[in-house]
Amino acid sequence: MTVGMLLTMLASGCRGSSVSPMPTLPPPTPTLPPNPHAPEATAVAFLDAWEQGDYETMYGLLSPSSRAAVDLETFAHRYQAALQTATVLTLTADLRAVLQEGTHAQATYQITWETALVGTLITETLMPLSLYGDRWGVEWSGNLIWPGLGDNNYFYMEYQIPARANIYDRNGLALATKGIIVTVGVVPGKIEDEAEVLSALTTLTGLPPEEVRARYAGRPADWWTPIADIPVEVSVDYADLFDIPGIEARQKEGRTYWGGGVAPHIVGWVAPIPAEEIETYRAQGYRGDEWVGVAGLEKWGEPYLAGRHGGTLYLMDPTGQIISVVARRDAVPSRPIYTTIDRELQARVQQILGDRRGAIVVMDVHTGAILAMASGPSFDPNVFVGPGSEPERFAILADPDRPLLNRATQGGYPCGSVFKIVTMAAALEAGGMTADTIFFCPGYWEGLGSAYRKTCWKADGHGSINLKDALTASCDVTFYAVGLALDGIDPNILPTFGRAFGLGVPTGLQEIPEFSGLMPDPEWKQAAYGEAWWPGDSVNLAIGQGYLLVTPLQVARMMAAVANGGTLYRPYVVARIGAGGDEYPEIVFQPEATGSLPVSPEHLQTIREALAGVTTSPIGTAAHRFVGMSIPVAGKTGTAQAPGAESLPHSWFAAYAPADQPEIAVVVMVENAGEGSTVAAPMVRQVVEAYYGLPLTPLPPGAQTTPTPIPTGP
Repeated sequence: MTVGMLLTMLASGCRGSSVSPMPTLPPPTPTLPPNPHAPEATAVAFLDAWEQGDYETMYGLLSPSSRAAVDLETFAHRYQAALQTATVLTLTADLRAVLQEGTHAQATYQITWETALVGTLITETLMPLSLYGDRWGVEWSGNLIWPGLGDNNYFYMEYQIPARANIYDRNGLALATKGIIVTVGVVPGKIEDEAEVLSALTTLTGLPPEEVRARYAGRPADWWTPIADIPVEVSVDYADLFDIPGIEARQKEGRTYWGGGVAPHIVGWVAPIPAEEIETYRAQGYRGDEWVGVAGLEKWGEPYLAGRHGGTLYLMDPTGQIISVVARRDAVPSRPIYTTIDRELQARVQQILGDRRGAIVVMDVHTGAILAMASGPSFDPNVFVGPGSEPERFAILADPDRPLLNRATQGGYPCGSVFKIVTMAAALEAGGMTADTIFFCPGYWEGLGSAYRKTCWKADGHGSINLKDALTASCDVTFYAVGLALDGIDPNILPTFGRAFGLGVPTGLQEIPEFSGLMPDPEWKQAAYGEAWWPGDSVNLAIGQGYLLVTPLQVARMMAAVANGGTLYRPYVVARIGAGGDEYPEIVFQPEATGSLPVSPEHLQTIREALAGVTTSPIGTAAHRFVGMSIPVAGKTGTAQAPGAESLPHSWFAAYAPADQPEIAVVVMVENAGEGSTVAAPMVRQVVEAYYGLPLTPLPPGAQTTPTPIPTGP
């Protein structure tokens, strides 16, 4: 008999809050085996029922005297309490031998507990049985659960919980650290002068008096009601205000996020274990009242940041004295996470993005390391770590602009003319075209028939223009024609090249969630809409419109590959995991190449020259935004039509710098902001300037918003 009882069974049999209500009517009819010559049958049935968490059946197998001494509810609770305290995940109970002398017998069995906290526990114990009439019954005591428990002894688990480790940037500067949370609150019944209390709390929290009053109004007089979390420094500077009757402060260990939230979408935050996940965490040795990572690196890195709980399981007597140590396992040290993020650059990038709905990604083109990633609007993760921040949390959760959404990795958008990089590559590699293939742009195109007339962004047209210059000038008519030509060869050419450039497919980012995007193709359209692909779908895709959805991170990865000679790297945000003593050495994450662009070196160089012209050539769509720039930048504008007739297009600029010796890829996307050259391109210039420590060029009027302060911290 070795069938283990799983944790899910224990959840209904070991947890006091999960146990089904016990009968209050007369106890169940005994279910003793009828064979008076087989006490082992009773022992086997009893142990089988234990493995299944069937305490009612176990109770029915007790002798009449045992059932008279203990009721079913108490009996079940003894088992549940022991197993829960010992953090038992599975148990087996194996019958070893049965000795019988007349109307008495003794069964020997081995108990094996697999626990979450103290490892595997194995012991042998004895089960006395007596014959009553024609049935054998178990003479029960707590020793049948574990030797030494008896009638009144119990288990006690002493937890060893490592302090949560910090999260740092690439230079060892703190992003998330252990801190003290000071929550200032009110006990309404102790207030003597409400005006004085409101004035003091306004000083401490910055909240207006009416907001303070609203937070405790209607609460019971003797309840402490949290008002807000405040910095420790404020509580020290205004310590005298806590002498005012009715005002009380409480402290607890917490988590502090530097600068009011630098890279919050990457770092994440901690919170109490969600109720629906408590059993899962207990199975890992958690006590159940800890704070754990629920988003970002705090969640991904939980095994490192939290370490592993250790514990000592004691056998205690009724007076609370230790009888013996049943088992012990030491904790595993927590370990810090060092990210690829540059904290100072990240702060500047967040300031550049401001409160716009959009994203900025800065990536090392030679490794895939993410140096900065901002998503807007942003939020302060500190509001999630204190009990006094409910209104702030609600405001974040209710914000229609969805600040918790990481638009850099989870936002799916058409990328507009940025996709022309892919279209040009496909034309050169699979379309039989060259950089010098000539097109004519009168400002409109009727390649699908006059009923489907399409226009170029340049109303008077580009005239005669070759393919290379068409990318620099972002000539729509040229790329309509290229899209139609490629469709005529094979409708799957553009989708295949798009995926090979990393668009509409997962980047492989492992530490934080990402949206895979969508690269439409004939098979997808047939499955999704029951419709055949038609040439117009390829024409739309050629200019980054139609059904296409990509993330800013995918575009940054593509630009990094264009810049570095064609290697697609897996993006990553964790550089290393710190050591946890000699037993747990440092883990260093290395760059990982996951693919190559399907473009010859010669053709890729042609594309790079065209992108360099975007910021320098008289026909470049963003040349006027980079006048006087000391660091050469290559890039591509994108103005992507957004759903809704009244919606402004999404503004894109995808770039790398320096253009001649690339180091970083930079992508800016701003939702419903207008032309890529008007909004995103000037912001990319500022990001490059910030990276190289240059003064930021003021944004043009069309790109300006209310300035956002640079995040700062202690």
